[in-house]
Amino acid sequence: MKHNETIIRVRYKDTDQMGVAYYANYFIWFEVGRCEFFRGLGMSYKNLEQNEIFLPVIEAYCKYKYPARYDDELKINTRLNVLQEVKLAFQYEILSVEKNKLLVVGETTHAFVNKRGKPVVLRKHNPFLWKSLQEKTIEKE
Repeated sequence: MKHNETIIRVRYKDTDQMGVAYYANYFIWFEVGRCEFFRGLGMSYKNLEQNEIFLPVIEAYCKYKYPARYDDELKINTRLNVLQEVKLAFQYEILSVEKNKLLVVGETTHAFVNKRGKPVVLRKHNPFLWKSLQEKTIEKE
């Protein structure tokens, strides 16, 4: 499946007194990776919402291996690893660019829902978007 790389820098506000990135920020950085993943496909969350498709997180996981620190440059690798009619899931790796060291691995799973929060079958709700996601996320060998 398709993947995307995004570079960010740990800001001062992202850290505690010891200069270590606060654990919940990794979930924010996962979101940054997802947003850039969709932009890389030529669409955005805004496009999805304009098509009345919303992607709430229904499951999230993060395993911390090493801390990120203030001013570290981080690479977020985002990979779509599940695409089903009612949900999709992403895997993430966050690495220190300078040290080329894996800091965090994580996953999020998202449901396809309408603006009322009711689950939808994307293939039926928006066949064009479903086909587009399928075509754009299959990596060519």
